[in-house]
Amino acid sequence: MSFSPFDPASNKPKPEPLPLPNSWRSEAVRIVLSCIVGGIFGHWLGYGFLGIGVVLALYLVVYVRRLSKLQAWVYQPKRYELPEPSGIWGDIFYRLQDNQRRNRKKKKRLTAMLAEFRSSTEALPDGAVVLSERGEIMWFNLAAQTLLGLRSPQDISLRIVNLIRYPEFAEYVASDTYDGEIEAPSPLTRDRTLSLQIIPYGNNQRLLIVRDVSEIKRLETARRDFVSNASHELRTPLTVLRGYLDMLEPEAQGKNPLSEWRAPLMEMKNQTVRMESLVNDMLKLARLEAHAHGQTLQDLLDVPSLLRRVIDEVKAMSQGNHTFEARIQPDLCLLGGETEVLSIFTNLVSNAVRYTAPGGVIRVSWERDGEQARFAVADTGIGIAAKDLPRLTERFYRADVGRSRASGGTGLGLSIVKHALESHQAQLQIDSELGVGSTFSCYFPGERVRVLTEAAPVMQK
Repeated sequence: MSFSPFDPASNKPKPEPLPLPNSWRSEAVRIVLSCIVGGIFGHWLGYGFLGIGVVLALYLVVYVRRLSKLQAWVYQPKRYELPEPSGIWGDIFYRLQDNQRRNRKKKKRLTAMLAEFRSSTEALPDGAVVLSERGEIMWFNLAAQTLLGLRSPQDISLRIVNLIRYPEFAEYVASDTYDGEIEAPSPLTRDRTLSLQIIPYGNNQRLLIVRDVSEIKRLETARRDFVSNASHELRTPLTVLRGYLDMLEPEAQGKNPLSEWRAPLMEMKNQTVRMESLVNDMLKLARLEAHAHGQTLQDLLDVPSLLRRVIDEVKAMSQGNHTFEARIQPDLCLLGGETEVLSIFTNLVSNAVRYTAPGGVIRVSWERDGEQARFAVADTGIGIAAKDLPRLTERFYRADVGRSRASGGTGLGLSIVKHALESHQAQLQIDSELGVGSTFSCYFPGERVRVLTEAAPVMQK
């Protein structure tokens, strides 16, 4: 198993190679001198070349003997010891023994580091699973055993998708992009929710991080239930209060004691209407969050008809103070939820009116964009500062608090848009420049786009 959590020597400069020793020259001189002596002795006996041959044969025997000892040591280093000859063989054996000592020290150091790394990962509350390039389990810590029910060594070399049988996780593993993390039910019990994230590292290896987010999900559910229940409880007294104020409003118009209360009554009514809008938006947001997972939105929507209805309603709200331009592809429809899509359209178009001064232009478009469908609302309003753009979809966040409240905004519109788009696997893009205007673009995925008939886009004003 290849496992390299970190390499402490990776940043160290590589050592310079050692210069070759001069022992081979001494060995060559020794062989030449021995051959000369053997030749002289053989010549004295009448066989000069035979003497040289005998000397070379003796050297060959010595070399073969030393090679056999070297081979025995290489295969069984604990059983055999290297001899300590002189000359070139002495240098070779010394260098081998020195490299062996260095390797032993490095192995001990790496073993200690690996043991320290594993002990530290064992202490992590999150599960850690090392996967091979093919998604096979190579190692896991104690938390992974608890969260995923892994067993050692039975589950080593098994594919992780065979143990976590969840379609979205299988797609996540096969994607090789590993964007973000996904949530999946625990393979041990459906009452627990796990967060799964894969991090590529090393030589085509991957680290799977597993977290138990059951408590977080429980708290989110409790928060949604609280908001929903509180909003429902507020709706009844607000309705009663609104009814009484509507009854008192005509009485305050004439000359009677109530006429002195006309201004306070109107302010009370305006604030009541605003609170009703806030409660309705909170309930709508709670419903969207509650059905974010598990709800199938597959109704075939006549988007051009919905947009014309929304534009007519917002035109009435504008009271002729704005110019509306619409470019709508009449054959382009969508698979989704009508309530959610209407919320997207209404919030974005009405926001454009709220933040555009009288005389401004509101442009609405619904067209095919490659495989996707794009709904866009562009205005010539006050624009949004760059620092505010990342936070616009947060609950109750307002780039211009005073103007938002004065125009009747609740601070939840874009948050509703965000959740409604997520339920349709769609994306929101915001482009804006202060003093120039803003463009809000919604991109719906191709699998939700339907083209009914062949027709050309039409311009409406």
